[in-house]
Amino acid sequence: MVKHSSRIELSQSALKANFNFIRKKIDKKDVLISAVVKANAYGHGYDSYIKMVEKCGINHFSVASAHEAEMVKSFSSEKSNIMIMGILYEEDISWAIKNDIEFYVFNYDRLLKVNEFAKKLNKKAIVHIETETGANRTGMSDFDFYKSLTFLKKKNSNIDFKGLCSHFGGAESFSNRFKIDAQLKKFKEQISWCKKKNILPGYIHIASSAATLFLPESHFNMVRVGVSQYGFWPSPDIFYDHIQKTGSRTNTGLKRVFTWKTDIMDIKNVKSGSFVGYGTAFQAVRDMRVAVLPLGYSNGYPRGLSNTGQVLIRGKKAQIIGLINMNLFTVDISHIPDAEVGDEVVLIGRQKNHVINISSFSNFVNLLNNEMMSRLPAAIPRKAVR
Repeated sequence: MVKHSSRIELSQSALKANFNFIRKKIDKKDVLISAVVKANAYGHGYDSYIKMVEKCGINHFSVASAHEAEMVKSFSSEKSNIMIMGILYEEDISWAIKNDIEFYVFNYDRLLKVNEFAKKLNKKAIVHIETETGANRTGMSDFDFYKSLTFLKKKNSNIDFKGLCSHFGGAESFSNRFKIDAQLKKFKEQISWCKKKNILPGYIHIASSAATLFLPESHFNMVRVGVSQYGFWPSPDIFYDHIQKTGSRTNTGLKRVFTWKTDIMDIKNVKSGSFVGYGTAFQAVRDMRVAVLPLGYSNGYPRGLSNTGQVLIRGKKAQIIGLINMNLFTVDISHIPDAEVGDEVVLIGRQKNHVINISSFSNFVNLLNNEMMSRLPAAIPRKAVR
């Protein structure tokens, strides 16, 4: 197989450390951790990453669509369960039921429709009822939820009421705490309705990564862990809460799983006064040595890093100069005289004593870590390493 212009390495040891850290944040032993792997596992890639998660003892995956569920199913073991939190088209309901895929139902009419499909298939649909608690995205109103509980109590129901769930609208920001507290109070009321109806599901869940890390009263018996499993803090608020409680600024507890690499494609000697790349975005003010790298914005590397970003070569930081093109960009290696064509270049990750964090350049282009990662093309090869 011919080589791609860049590659991604995924650290199994870092992933294991992250799940161990997350488990320590959960003060109950019977809490199921669901790994949220939507958007191609936040850009980490399904083909390698799913197996890595299973090696960490996690066997429940959450995705955003039936298409993603089908992808995860193709890479996961038979022991693992998959849950669709978002779109499930009506024509795909039968597929989900046949394949024991769990899925959210967030309106009453859909619940009735799912029941019809399950009855025809003579197989129970595995459903998580999502309720509205204050985020005002998806989720049943109180009226529809109460009707749903009544329906589920009927003997002719073909629904396996596997879970009751909702979603916090911004748990990562402490400025939203009043809203999160109100949502949690509402959710607890809805749980009490289930108890009164004597129809409590197997799993109750509302906690995201942020809530899992700082809001133990939201854990119930299942949490949905997204960004933190990959080694990212959901926000500065959650990170500062952690270091305040532990008193440690050096041991953050989360490790980056992801390293993105390429190689030097060519090296040019540029005379003072010459322009580098397209247009006049960069003009050399001295004689320079410039390395050409074989990727650009078509590979997910933000064009906004032109003249601002950095990469690592031979353990040293090299400044991006000129415009980032569709499939090329250039860096200044005047201070790295031993650099050669073919040398490994770290775009994100560690090389010797230096690190390029996603946040160190995503801030330049006003991208969230999640947004940056999820935009990386699936065509870039991913490989698990120790």
